[in-house]
Amino acid sequence: MGLSTHVLDTMHGGPAAGMVAALYTTHGEVATLVKRFTLDADGRSPDGPLFDTASLKAGTYRLVFDVAGYFKARGVALPEPNFLNKVSLDFGIAQPEQNYHVPLLVSPWSYSTYRGS
Repeated sequence: MGLSTHVLDTMHGGPAAGMVAALYTTHGEVATLVKRFTLDADGRSPDGPLFDTASLKAGTYRLVFDVAGYFKARGVALPEPNFLNKVSLDFGIAQPEQNYHVPLLVSPWSYSTYRGS
């Protein structure tokens, strides 16, 4: 399956539809944008996997989620500065033939992630 992500809004109890996210490859301190996308109604990339199995390479990656922008668009009154602005997840792909799913559970004040199946 490759690399995929899914974001759940734990404040409202559903997918984070409309959240803007970006995927980067990383090499040390250098991050190169692969794609920017807006999550669909299910809180997933509208184009399916971010990389399919054939295109996924071993290496390091970063997913960045615009958490503050999403919650502001939902009408949530956030303090200035926001507690969470953008959530950045740096992770490695060691075995690109396997499936790597990177879910994010997020509210304006907390987040959790893990390697899903």
